[in-house]
Amino acid sequence: MNFLKKIETWGEHHHPKWFDVLRMALGIALFIKGYYFVRNTDSLLHIMENSRFPWVSLSLAHYVAFAHLVGGFMICIGLLTRIAILFQLPVLLGAVLFVNSERGFFSESSELMYSVIILILLLVFLVIGSGPWSVDESWNRSGEKWNENRT
Repeated sequence: MNFLKKIETWGEHHHPKWFDVLRMALGIALFIKGYYFVRNTDSLLHIMENSRFPWVSLSLAHYVAFAHLVGGFMICIGLLTRIAILFQLPVLLGAVLFVNSERGFFSESSELMYSVIILILLLVFLVIGSGPWSVDESWNRSGEKWNENRT
């Protein structure tokens, strides 16, 4: 637990504001992808059925759409960012390792590069956190003010 606290503290002190803009863009991209999956459930089910795990395709499709919609929104506004990222990681790992890897980087309509970039960004924000322009930071500041007023 002490190691996780050190990572969190390091992330809070090494977080330029432009990273927050990148975090917001990441959240928006995930939200849009989730919206696309909700609007095109048949294409998502087709992707899942053609993967290595077709027997869990329906439940997995619902998890992917929900994780992208809710998690993308939470990442965008900086609300419980690390927890939202933890729900995104299995989806992106599955996309990179099982779904898109079969097509390769240079095939037509491959989303492998997109998935790898999103996965890397998720890992970066898992370490550095949500940043100064986030709901998490706003809550931390108001909690500190509340504690100062109590004493």
